[in-house]
Amino acid sequence: MAFTKMNKTQLPPRMWALVGYPGAGKSTFSTQMRGPLVVIDADQRFTEVAHLVNEDIYPVSSVAHEHTDPHAIAKRLNENMPEALATPARVGTIVVDSLTAIIAPRVVQAMVAKAEGETENLSAAFKDKALAMRELQDAVTKWGVDTLYLYHLHDARDSKGKEQTRATVSALELVRLTRSINMQLEIVADAKNPQRRGLKIVWARRGRQDVILWDESGVWKDMPARIERAAYEGLTHADMDRIENSTPAFFASPEVAVAWALEQGAFDSDAHARNAYEKVKREAQPKSAKEMAALWIADTQRRLDEKNTAD
Repeated sequence: MAFTKMNKTQLPPRMWALVGYPGAGKSTFSTQMRGPLVVIDADQRFTEVAHLVNEDIYPVSSVAHEHTDPHAIAKRLNENMPEALATPARVGTIVVDSLTAIIAPRVVQAMVAKAEGETENLSAAFKDKALAMRELQDAVTKWGVDTLYLYHLHDARDSKGKEQTRATVSALELVRLTRSINMQLEIVADAKNPQRRGLKIVWARRGRQDVILWDESGVWKDMPARIERAAYEGLTHADMDRIENSTPAFFASPEVAVAWALEQGAFDSDAHARNAYEKVKREAQPKSAKEMAALWIADTQRRLDEKNTAD
């Protein structure tokens, strides 16, 4: 029989996203992922850490600007991945370094088009961004290999002048990304020793979360395996099913909350779900993440009940 047996004891695939400040070590972490690596080097800086990779590295394209073009990325992957997967040294991980460099310019282009009167509807101007994100995710995810999306954090001020940390990818794009990954990671610093870095499991679809693993090597040596042990060791498949299907007491982030509601079938679009979440937060003004979770779960259940009644 030509089919290959499925490994019933296999861990969930490494479909991960990693966020951190520029220079925190995201690209360095990617060198520890399962190789060989196919690298979408949108930041044009992967050569700085390439010496840390023990296996082969394949740029998705030999043309620099194609690394920021989802359509070109999809074309190159379609051309080369079938042959690469047919070889004994098959591709281990596709690394997107970084999502920020692919998506953020499209946000700027949309805002400039609106400011210069090239379009009156900002949502129409953002259409390219949404299509780019969808094409990129489809192109990267479909090959059945490990995936790692990197994106940046930055400090900004809200409308009231309060400083806060934000991702350089929009909340809506992060909702879309969450639906293609099973673990969200963040690089954190030790409060007592800012030079000491750790990796926090912010969210795991089928495993433990809110766990920090400290890096003592300086290059995240063996960190992917450590992450898997922390998230999954000792859990049966029944345990993982329970974690995935249970109603959370709180959500690790707004993106996870919105993605959860979408998976329940309460909304027909990412944008509708994100707007509904913001409306609940704005009108109820919850004082904690747990209170917001309860409000959001109740709103989601109401919508599901209305859908079921209408059907």
